[in-house]
Amino acid sequence: MPLRFGTLALVFFLGAFAHVRATTRSNIVLIYIDNVGWGDLACYGNPVTKTPNIDRLASQGVRLTDFYVPTSSCSPSRGALLTGRYPERNGLAHQLSVEENRTGIGLPHREKLLPEYLKEQGFATGAFGKWNVGFAEGSRPTDRGFDEYIGCISGNCDYFTYSYNGRLDMHAGTEPANLEGYTTDIFADAASDFIRRNADSPFFAYVPFNAAHYPNPRNKAPGQPFRWQAPEEFFRVYGYDPDTTEPEHGYRAVMTALDAGVGRILEELDRHGLAERTLVILASDNGAWIGPRRPALEVASNAPFRDGRTSLYEGGVRTPCVLRWPGRLSAGTVVREPLVNMDLFVLALRAAGLSVPTDRAIDGRDPMAALRDGAPSPHRNIFLQYRNLSGLRQGRWKLVRPAPDAAAELYDLELDFAESTDLAASRPELVRQLWGEFKSWLVSVQQDK
Repeated sequence: MPLRFGTLALVFFLGAFAHVRATTRSNIVLIYIDNVGWGDLACYGNPVTKTPNIDRLASQGVRLTDFYVPTSSCSPSRGALLTGRYPERNGLAHQLSVEENRTGIGLPHREKLLPEYLKEQGFATGAFGKWNVGFAEGSRPTDRGFDEYIGCISGNCDYFTYSYNGRLDMHAGTEPANLEGYTTDIFADAASDFIRRNADSPFFAYVPFNAAHYPNPRNKAPGQPFRWQAPEEFFRVYGYDPDTTEPEHGYRAVMTALDAGVGRILEELDRHGLAERTLVILASDNGAWIGPRRPALEVASNAPFRDGRTSLYEGGVRTPCVLRWPGRLSAGTVVREPLVNMDLFVLALRAAGLSVPTDRAIDGRDPMAALRDGAPSPHRNIFLQYRNLSGLRQGRWKLVRPAPDAAAELYDLELDFAESTDLAASRPELVRQLWGEFKSWLVSVQQDK
């Protein structure tokens, strides 16, 4: 009799433990938008572009003003996000070429991605959108922890034909797929369907939209107009003719179509009563393309910051980020502490009830104290690197070396967020200190590969 009672008690305890563990784990929806600048969203001050769903998400959670990516291009930014490790440490520090996107390893196979950790703990995992970190065997989303995948495998396929440098880029799983519709709608609908099918179990939905990436002319079919593309209804939101050739009109329609896709995902969470137990993150992979090499149709905004994509000035590496986690993060909060996209990796693990891995160096830090309690940033430095461009953010100070043979520049972001006045000549000791910390960091991460 005692044995029988003990067995029943153990069964009850284990069942209760499993229930508590399941109810303390949150679902995770990670939306990574493409080349959207700090000044492109209404909740970040854009006076014209209409993004009501993203604005509402920000009002229901936390809006970050000093959120960084550690590099200013798509592929390495995504690699850092998915591994929690600097590009120089994880081995993907460059933008993938056309052929690398199709057949390259990209992010080295030694790296363990966020969905792999979550899948081991019983999470359903799905990716819907732009991959851009390698598609060789072993590198595909379904090789790297995702149960299912629908998306464009490369940098920026056409919104309607899914062409990328003359080939079909849309895939379902590992196979090319001839689908129908606008890419933003395809990815939003696939993510919503994934949420519906997994509403009764923990899930991780990674939704890296390819919007609002610049429409590359090499991805157009012969005779196809070269302009921003969106369904007609989103031009009409502004009273624009859908056949307009005004770049600003087309870009706003693309942004509002993107916002509507985000809205459909949020509605799906609401429909199944999941909003209260889901961490939703929306962030951009780098700044918009600005400067003398800016393509003809590129009209996105990094205002009020300097420069843009592929540079390490603020316009290239400081991007929008909003988070909603009911019961954990207070609605309507604005956080001004410097955080970096690798912190989202750690936050997602925390939402899943997991600890940070100890078998490798993780560069992300738990941002909860800063997000919830107003604590200082968990980072002494946020290091920045792309190609041979270098920099770091330390508190109010920003160090930038804008070219391999250029002198380091120093900016006080507290007084000069536009990086208009270089203080390097007047603060040489600080420049030497910061540059020394950057060089020490670079040596340490390169030794860790």
